[in-house]
Amino acid sequence: MAFLATISGHENLILSNTLNNNLIFSGKSPKRYSYSFLPKKIQASIVANSSKTFQVKEDFSSKTEKFILPKFDFKEYMKMKAIKVNKALDDAIPMQEPIKIHEAMRYSLLAGGKRVRPILCMASCEVVGGDESLAIPAACAVEMIHTMSLIRDDLPCMDNDDLRRGKPTSHKVFGEDTAVLAGDALLSLAFEHVASKTKDVSPQRVVQALGELGSAVGSKGLVAGQIVDLASERKQVSLTELEYIHNHKTGKLLEAAVVCGAIIGTGNEIDVERMRNYARCLGLLFQVVDDILDVTKSSEELGKTAGKDLVTDKATYPKLMGLEKARELVGELVAKAMDELSYIDATMAAPLYHFANYIAHRQN
Repeated sequence: MAFLATISGHENLILSNTLNNNLIFSGKSPKRYSYSFLPKKIQASIVANSSKTFQVKEDFSSKTEKFILPKFDFKEYMKMKAIKVNKALDDAIPMQEPIKIHEAMRYSLLAGGKRVRPILCMASCEVVGGDESLAIPAACAVEMIHTMSLIRDDLPCMDNDDLRRGKPTSHKVFGEDTAVLAGDALLSLAFEHVASKTKDVSPQRVVQALGELGSAVGSKGLVAGQIVDLASERKQVSLTELEYIHNHKTGKLLEAAVVCGAIIGTGNEIDVERMRNYARCLGLLFQVVDDILDVTKSSEELGKTAGKDLVTDKATYPKLMGLEKARELVGELVAKAMDELSYIDATMAAPLYHFANYIAHRQN
């Protein structure tokens, strides 16, 4: 889809929502959208008929949005997948010498969290026909890299935060020196883990997955978003620049999680790119919601320091668009993410449909 390619390749696109808030998706598969492009504006229209709606009350829209999602116990799915991910992560980093560094690595990696990225990796693998066991090493690697980025982000030289996942941040517990080294160790272990633990997958696909991970975390991915974010503090930032920051700082790693799952699950080139497009919508959606939660929830509710963006005068979607427009953008991104799944049987794609809905309506 042209729009989704534009998110990544042409950061000069400014999003504005023109989608009706009453989004309706059929139980079989969503109808296709038709997009017409105007400068700095996206227009979208959808026609869908259904006698049933699944209503979701949430904080991100002034209206009740209407979805029909494939019948699926998403809460139980997330619970069972998280158990598998947590066990695999625990096994990946046993306590050993040097005790301090492994304790620090485990402290941050096993501190909890929703495990969105590793579960997305496993779900993507299954959607293209692979077995989830194939993707578990890559899923663990994505969570290791994500945890590294959180440790870095919390450092005094970055966002200077004291709370993460409801616990003191790594540098508060172990000191800045050990926190930095724990991040280094998690990053290197992530690549080692994929290379050494991925079984029954062709070497070419393993190398391809490693390339996706490297690109996501490097100077054209997460690091790019972080450096531009730091340079933008207390400055006037446009929506174009804000989108660039979030597509790289948050979106690239989430994209890598989904794409690696599709690659390892032996998806073909079309499968992989469609999953990439879906993930790009999810990445931006995740950050828009994060920005909204930062100004609408307490630190206790979030498990991290609320209101930090206001204190540091960082650019956010609510700040640049207003809270209501940011909520409308959430609805638009959900619709586009779900639209990318319409080529897949709804039963197979059910976890990914529910993931988009879940990220849009999460409360922490």
